[in-house]
Amino acid sequence: MDFTTTTALISGANRGLGKHFAAQLLERGARVYAGARNPETIDTSTGLIAVALDITDPDSIAAAAQATPGVNLLINNAGISTGSALLTGEFGAIRADFDTNFYGTLAMIRAFAGPIEDNGGGAILNVLSVLSWFALPGSGAYSAAKAASWSMTNAVRQELAPKGIRVTGLHVGYMDTDMADHIDGPKSDAAHVAKTALDAVAAGEYEILADDLSHQVRAGLAGGVAALYPELP
Repeated sequence: MDFTTTTALISGANRGLGKHFAAQLLERGARVYAGARNPETIDTSTGLIAVALDITDPDSIAAAAQATPGVNLLINNAGISTGSALLTGEFGAIRADFDTNFYGTLAMIRAFAGPIEDNGGGAILNVLSVLSWFALPGSGAYSAAKAASWSMTNAVRQELAPKGIRVTGLHVGYMDTDMADHIDGPKSDAAHVAKTALDAVAAGEYEILADDLSHQVRAGLAGGVAALYPELP
């Protein structure tokens, strides 16, 4: 994908990984629509085009699709983590994880697949997580929602390939962003993750493993439950 001829829309572009995606795409010559629930949080002095976008609101998605002509790259970056356990968390919080991380992402794909095809094809990047392959009990809702989004990514990839749209999934562990502020331990540099992901999209790759942990966990999938969860009796 040649970013100098690309028009991109990024959800959750006002902070964290999304902000780095937006800045780096501008540097690579793309036209960039930066989506955020509050578009006033987008710094348009850099050349970004702010777009009001709440991916849990169908009307907001429809309005954003009308306001962003020419899009041929969609980056589904917006996400949340309520930190809810599946057995003890409130169902409302668990649903919130799914509403954003699964249903919201799917709704964006459904809304923009047609326009991207009409614009001659392009790409969709779904920001997933290493936790789509590995579950932590204390945040089981997030892991389950990301696992569903991974499966969805695999399904829509096959549906959209004949339409000239390549769908890529990004897997990464904790990054140095607001979402992981409360986490102690190693964190990836979000700017480096954004660069790695954009390089992979440009090269037409289907899957991106942005850190060592993601490589380790994917390798562990072949070993089954015993390899992924050795602490189990």
